[in-house]
Amino acid sequence: MKFTKYACGAFLLSLGLFTGCTQKFLEEAPADQVTDANFYQTQQDAIQATNAAYSELTKEGQYNLAMWAFDIMADISVTGGDDGNDGIEYKQLEAFSIPSTNVVATRLWGSCFIGLQRANLVLQKVPNIPNMDAAIQRRCLGEAQFLRAKYYFDLVRAYGDVPLFTTPPAGPSEVNIPRSPAADVYAQIEKDLLAAIGNLPTSYSGADLGRATKWAATGLLAKVYLTEGKKTEAAQQALAVIKNSGKTMWANYADNFKIANENNNAKESLFEVQYVSGRNQYDRNQVGSAMNEFFGPRGANQTPGSGYGFNIPEPDFVNGYETGDTRKDATIWKPGDTYPDGTKAAARATGSPFGYNCKKWFIGKVDTNIWDSGLNVPVLRLAEMYLIVAEAVGPTGGADGGLECINKVRRRAFGLDINTPSAAVDLTATADFNDRVIRERKYELAFEFDRWFDLKRLNGTKNGLIPVMTAQAAYLRTLGITQRGIPTEKNLVLPIPQSELDANPGLKQNPGY
Repeated sequence: MKFTKYACGAFLLSLGLFTGCTQKFLEEAPADQVTDANFYQTQQDAIQATNAAYSELTKEGQYNLAMWAFDIMADISVTGGDDGNDGIEYKQLEAFSIPSTNVVATRLWGSCFIGLQRANLVLQKVPNIPNMDAAIQRRCLGEAQFLRAKYYFDLVRAYGDVPLFTTPPAGPSEVNIPRSPAADVYAQIEKDLLAAIGNLPTSYSGADLGRATKWAATGLLAKVYLTEGKKTEAAQQALAVIKNSGKTMWANYADNFKIANENNNAKESLFEVQYVSGRNQYDRNQVGSAMNEFFGPRGANQTPGSGYGFNIPEPDFVNGYETGDTRKDATIWKPGDTYPDGTKAAARATGSPFGYNCKKWFIGKVDTNIWDSGLNVPVLRLAEMYLIVAEAVGPTGGADGGLECINKVRRRAFGLDINTPSAAVDLTATADFNDRVIRERKYELAFEFDRWFDLKRLNGTKNGLIPVMTAQAAYLRTLGITQRGIPTEKNLVLPIPQSELDANPGLKQNPGY
């Protein structure tokens, strides 16, 4: 049983007031309700509070709506769906014409701050709980540090400068604070992850599978360092995971995206968002994943709701797969493919003029009465650690060099043994090696919602957001697809939500919005 199934108690729902806050903090609460005064008393209270800090990951502000946008804003996918205003929040992002009321920008901000404030409560309260097992107490603190870092990493990459909270606000004056420089936020993220590495266990078993481990924190720190341009530090952390975590890559790329392989102790996953089906039906703020339904081929009757056809793979992305790359069939439905019921994928569908759909999160009709999916979303995988090393150290030789690291990923992609050199697929030390690493990230991590962040951090190079998306918009226009906009410098960040600006006079909008 996944530990997050019953993670969020009603006592923590009040933390929604920390974004867009207008409620009074000092209103007297009924004595029969759970409050700070009578909670945080036992070890079980500490575990419940920690579980609640995870729960935002499953919701619309994270992996059940908002994170989907970061491939639509890049050269992976377009919105899809039906005509008209269906998916308007994504169409605004796709067009790079984003109002400050955009649903994705609003929900991502709110969800991250709810999650990190829950983590702040754990860090404030749990050290004072008496008679706790020392290992459990240390674990809870490490999980909270990891989660606060994860939420802040999403915020600082998406919005730039953001308000920095390291303790729960005690009143309105502590809620309405200005944005801190991104450099300060990154410094706190690094500090939290280094602390988490020292506090978290290396693995779990039983009902605790899925919690953040030391290696999840180490892997996230490697990714943070890479984003900051600290390549030496990024390589060190990624190699620590590769050498010491006990993780290995699945021989079959598609095995990363199967319910039977979730939370595997001996394989590739470092951290996953936990989902379970049959609990919430059509509610993306509970514990089931919506991606099976929303990404399923529209009207194809292959999912309980017949598929909504969102996040449609772009033709140039699909055509960019090399011949023999097994990731293509694991990631893309294409015309002529056979669906589970024996029918064939059409050459054209509503929202998908070239007949492509995302397959990576497809589980089909497990139960025709169950709308939501229990397929977890891997946030960090071992393959990404190899690619971080390759980007950080370049085309160096040896077992820890960039060439061997990227070639392990490529060999698996082509169905080969990862430790056996192959002249057919292995890269060599060429001048365009870094471009090839970035391309490999694009195809290895497609529909895992990283591409916009990669293009942003590479802006100023030919692999950056503005040149890549300008060329991509021009290409789509040759195919008669006109909804893709051309980004400018302002689109390197999202707008600060209007609801937050209205509630907090200390906030300032990002330039250009």
